[in-house]
Amino acid sequence: MSTVNANGVTLGVESFGDDDAPLVLLAGGTTMLSWPDALCERLAAGGRRVVRYDLRDSGESTTADPQAPAYTLRDLASDAAALAHALGGGPAHLAGIGVGGMVAQVAALDHPQAFSALTLAGTRAVAPGPPDDDLPDHDTATMSRLFAHPMPDWTDREAVAEFAAAGAAILGDDPDAARTTAARVWDRTPGTAPPVQLANQLGMVFSALDCAPRWRERLPGIAIPTLVVHGRRDPFFPVGNAEAIACEIPGARLLVLEDAATAIPGKAADEVAGAMLALGTGPS
Repeated sequence: MSTVNANGVTLGVESFGDDDAPLVLLAGGTTMLSWPDALCERLAAGGRRVVRYDLRDSGESTTADPQAPAYTLRDLASDAAALAHALGGGPAHLAGIGVGGMVAQVAALDHPQAFSALTLAGTRAVAPGPPDDDLPDHDTATMSRLFAHPMPDWTDREAVAEFAAAGAAILGDDPDAARTTAARVWDRTPGTAPPVQLANQLGMVFSALDCAPRWRERLPGIAIPTLVVHGRRDPFFPVGNAEAIACEIPGARLLVLEDAATAIPGKAADEVAGAMLALGTGPS
C-alpha cells in the first residue's frame, strides 16, 4: 500500500496488476477493503491495472474531523478524477461500492473526460436521508435489529471485529468475512480514536456530508459503458434502487447477484469481474 497526492489531499491506494495496463479505479465505501481481494486479483488477471483507494477520513487517506467533514460529495468526486489523472494512462474505469458508488456517479457526471467506464455496486442515486418516493428505503425490521445492537468499544480490535460480524449476520452477509475485514480495517486505521475508528468501519462521516445539489436527474447524461451490480437480498439499499439506476443511465447493464446482500461475496468475484471486464476499456 502507498499514498498519492491528488486534489490537495493524500489518498491511500493499493495496486494490483501491470502498471501499463488499462486502469480500473475502485472507490471504497469508505475504505478500499470494501472491494474484496479476490475481485481485484481477478480483474488484474484479466489484463487490468487495479487501484483501490480510501475515501477521505478513512484508512491511509487524509483524516481531519470525521464528525464534521469540511468537504462535500463533489469534493470526493473530484478526488476520484484527480487520482485517475495522477495515476496516468488515460481515462479510467471507475467503480464505486456503497458510498463509493454515490461518489462514482457524481464523478462520472462532473468529470466525464476522466472516465471510460463505470461500475456501481450496492448503491443508490440519492443521499443522504430518505429516498425518493419511487425508490425502496431500508428494510425497517432489519434496520431495527441493526441499530438495537450496541456499539463496541472502538479502541478494542476484537470487539470491533465481533460487532462487524454481528452486523453482517443481520444484513445477510458473511459474518466470518466481515469479521476478517473489520480486523484488517482496524489494523490500518490511523490511531484508535473512537470517531476515526467509527468512520472507518461504518462510514458515518457520509451522513454529515453536503450532497447538494441532487444528481439523480442527471443520470441520463452518463455516456460511458455502465454496469450496475446489486445483491438481490440487500436490505440496506433494496434492489429497486439498482433497477432505477440501470433504467436511467442509457445502455446500462444490471447484474443482480441472487445470493448476495450488501457485500460482494467472494464466490461472486469471477462473475462480477467478468462483467466489469466485458465493459472494455472505453475510448482512449
